[in-house]
Amino acid sequence: MSMYTLLPCPEVTPERKEELHAKYLRERDRRIAEKHNDQYIAAEGKWKDIYEVDPYTPVAPREPITGETDVVILGAGYCGMMVAAQLVKAGIQNFYNVDHGGNFGGTWYWNRYPGIQCDNDSLVYMPLLEETGYMPSKKFADGYEIHDHCQIIADHFGLRDKALFHTLIESLVWDEKANRWNVGTNRGDQIKARFVVLAMGPLNKPKLPGIPGIDKFKGKIFHTARWDYDYTGGEWRNPELTKLKDKKVAIIGTGATAIQVVPYLAKHAGHTYVVQRTPSTIDLRNNQPIDPEWYASQKPGWQQERIKNFHHAAMERLAPKEPDLVVDIWTEISRNVNAELEAEGWPDITPEEFARRREIWDYRVMERLRDRCNIVKDPATAEALKPYYRYLCKRPASNDDYYPAFNQDNVQLIDVAETQGLEALTENGFIHQGKEYECDCIILASGYEVTNDLDRRWGISRIEGVNGLSIYDYWREGFQTFQGMTAHNFPNMFFTGFTQAAANASNSKTFIDQGFHIGYIASEALKRGAVRVEPSAEAQDAYIKHLRSIAVDNSAYVNECTPSYFNNEGDTSKKRHIFGEPWGEGYYAFEAMLEKWRDDGKLAGLTLTTKALEEA
Repeated sequence: MSMYTLLPCPEVTPERKEELHAKYLRERDRRIAEKHNDQYIAAEGKWKDIYEVDPYTPVAPREPITGETDVVILGAGYCGMMVAAQLVKAGIQNFYNVDHGGNFGGTWYWNRYPGIQCDNDSLVYMPLLEETGYMPSKKFADGYEIHDHCQIIADHFGLRDKALFHTLIESLVWDEKANRWNVGTNRGDQIKARFVVLAMGPLNKPKLPGIPGIDKFKGKIFHTARWDYDYTGGEWRNPELTKLKDKKVAIIGTGATAIQVVPYLAKHAGHTYVVQRTPSTIDLRNNQPIDPEWYASQKPGWQQERIKNFHHAAMERLAPKEPDLVVDIWTEISRNVNAELEAEGWPDITPEEFARRREIWDYRVMERLRDRCNIVKDPATAEALKPYYRYLCKRPASNDDYYPAFNQDNVQLIDVAETQGLEALTENGFIHQGKEYECDCIILASGYEVTNDLDRRWGISRIEGVNGLSIYDYWREGFQTFQGMTAHNFPNMFFTGFTQAAANASNSKTFIDQGFHIGYIASEALKRGAVRVEPSAEAQDAYIKHLRSIAVDNSAYVNECTPSYFNNEGDTSKKRHIFGEPWGEGYYAFEAMLEKWRDDGKLAGLTLTTKALEEA
C-alpha cells in the first residue's frame, strides 16, 4: 500500500499532451491585453477612498509624533508583525509599526468579504503557532480567525503600544549628517529613525479594472478588499447578505477572492453575473477541523518541519520516502511523482527526469481539475469554466460550492476572454458583446498592485538615500541589493519580500526569516556602536553576479502562462516578477547561506561606520 494519498487522474498520451500544449498557447494569446498591467488603474482620484479610507475602525485623533526611534517598520500586517517580533527577540524595543489600517493584520484586516479563508494549510500559513500556543480551528482558517490570531501575536510580543495606525508614510529621506532617516507621514509626524524596514507586503494596495465608463456607473460599486456590509447585509463573522435578495449583482474577476465570494452571492442575491476572463483551477476543499488530540501530541519544532515539508512538496521536490504532511491541491503533483517512484522501488533519478515526470503529472492533474467543471450541468458554461494552462500559472484554489452555484437559475457566467474584458460600464450596468446588462451593484474582485511599478505599488512619494538618490530610479531596471534585504546608497534601510532573496510557498515563513536576519544586522550594528550600515558596492555587485549565475531560467514556463499577476499580465519585455530574482538553489539553501554568514560574525560585505570613525 502506498504511503501517498492519490486522486485518480486521467492518462495523458504524448499526442494529448501536444494537443493540450497547443490549446494552452491559443488560450493564452487570446487573453493577452495590449496594455498588460496598464489595463488596471490605481486607487487614486475618485477611487482614492477605496485604498485610504478605513470603513471598520474610526480614526483616533492624536498629536504628531517627533523625536527619535531605533526602527520604523512600514506595515503592520504579517510582514511588519514578523519583523517586529524578531526585533523584540533581538533585544530591540524602541520601534514603531506604521500602517494605514486601524489594527494589526494587513490584508487580514482589510479583507472581510464573505467566505474569506486562507487557501493554504493554516498550520503552515499562520505563523508563530508554537510561540503563541494557538491551535487553528480547521485546515483552511476563516479570515476573522487569522485576524484574531494577529492580535494574539501583537499582544504576545508587546507590539500594540508601538503601533501608529491610520497613518500613511509619505516620505523617507536619508539625513547624511545625522545618519538618520527622516520619516514624514500624513498625520504630520516627523520621526528620525536609525533604521527603516519596508514591510508593506505584496497584497496591500487594491487595483481596479480600467473598464471604459467605470466612472459612469450610478449603482453601488466597491472592491472586495473594502466589503460594504451596510449595503449587502450581514457582517464579517456572519455573512448573511440579506439585503441583496432583490438585487442584480455583478462580480468582476474569478481569482482566489471571487472563488470564495460567488457561493455567497449565489445564495443571497436576486441575480449574480460572474464576469470571467480566465477561469481558476478549483479543487475539492474538504475543509476539516483540526483534531485537538493530534495537535497536542506534536513535538517541539513541528511547525517548522511542516512548513519545510510543504515547501518541498509545493515548490521544489519531496525527498524519497518523505511523506506529504499537507495533502491538498498545492502538493498533489509532487505527491503523485513520489507515488510513482515508490512503485518503482525509489530509483535514483536526475533533476531533468524529475522535471519530465512532474510535467506529465502537471498535465494529468489539470485534466482532473478540468473534469471537475462537469459538475456544472450546462455544457457551454462548464466548458468556459475549464482552465487551460499549466498548474502554477494562476494561484490554485479549492472550493466545494463554486461550481454548484452555476447550476442555480440566478447565477450567470459572463465569459469575456474574447473581448479581454467588459466593453464598458454604463450608468445602469455593463456592456458585453454589444448587449447591456443592468445591475444594481458591481463588485470588483480585481486584486492588488503586485507587479506594477514600485512607486505605484508603494504609494510613497519620496524614498531618497545618499545624495537624494530615489529608490525608484535606482531600481528602475531591476533590483540592486545585497542578500535581498539591504542596498548600497540606502544605509540603515532594510527590504522584505521577494526582491533578490528566496521565494517561498509560504509568505509568513519568508517574513519571519527575513525579520530574523534584519533583527540580527540591526542589533549587531547597535552593539558595535555603528551609526551607519550598508553593503559596499563591490559586495552588492558580487552578490548579484552570484545570484544570477545560479538562477533557474523558468522564463519559457512563465511566458507560456495565461496572463495574470504571476507573469506581468503576459508582458515579457519587463524584468519585474512577483518573486523578484529568487535564489536558484532553493529556499533552504538560501537560509543556510545566511546562517553561515551570521555565524561568521564579521558582517562580511557590510560597511559599518561608528561615531568615532565618522568624527575622525
